Amino acid sequence: MLKQARVEFILRKLQHLYPTQLIPLDHKDPYTLLIAVLLSAQCTDARVNTVTPALFTLADNPAEMATKTVEAIRSIIRPCGLSPQKSKAIKNLSILLMEKYNGEVPEDMAALEELPGVGHKTASVVMSQAFGHPTFPVDTHIHRLAQRWGLTSGKNVVQTEKDLKRLFPIEHWNALHLQIIYYGREYCSARGCDGRVCEICTSCYPKRKHPKKVNKP
Repeated sequence: MLKQARVEFILRKLQHLYPTQLIPLDHKDPYTLLIAVLLSAQCTDARVNTVTPALFTLADNPAEMATKTVEAIRSIIRPCGLSPQKSKAIKNLSILLMEKYNGEVPEDMAALEELPGVGHKTASVVMSQAFGHPTFPVDTHIHRLAQRWGLTSGKNVVQTEKDLKRLFPIEHWNALHLQIIYYGREYCSARGCDGRVCEICTSCYPKRKHPKKVNKP
C-alpha cells in the first residue's frame, strides 16, 4: 500500500472507530486543562484524573494556586511522578499568569511555551483542545504508531509532527491527535502490537514478517 493510500485508510478507520473525541483528562477550562496536561508528562491520564480533584479543590485558578506553597501542591500531585519539578512549575506558571496575563491562559503558542514547565506538546494540546486551533501534538505513543504505519522515519517527535502535518489535511489534525492515542491504547500498544498484529498495521503492511523497529525519541 502506497503512503497516500495508507493515509486515506488510516483516516477512514480512525473516523469509523472514534467519530467523536473527548480529551481523556478531566478539566473545566483552559487553566485546569493546562495543569492536567502538565501533570500527564510520564504519567497516565487515568492517574492524573485521580489526582486533579484534590488539586483543584486546593485551587482551580491561577489566583488561588499562586498563593499555595510548593509543598502543598507537591503533597497532592506526588502520585503523578516528577512532583518536585511539576509542583514548582504549577506554582510559578500560576504566578506568571497573574502577573502577565491577568490570570488568563494565553491563546498563543509562543506565550504558552514560555510558561514554566510547559513544552511544545503541552502548549499544542491546550491550543487544540482549549482554543480550537489546529495543532498536531505528538507524544512518544503517536511517534511509535506513526513509524509502525510508515508515516514517518523521524528520529524524534519534532520530525514526526512535521511529517504528520504534511500528510494529513489540517482540518483533521485535532481529531487525529486523540484518535491515534485512543487506537494505540486499544489496539496498537507497545506490548500488544509490534507492527504485525492490529488491523491498521496488517492492512498497511500485510507482508511484514518481522517486528517493526521504532526509532525512540
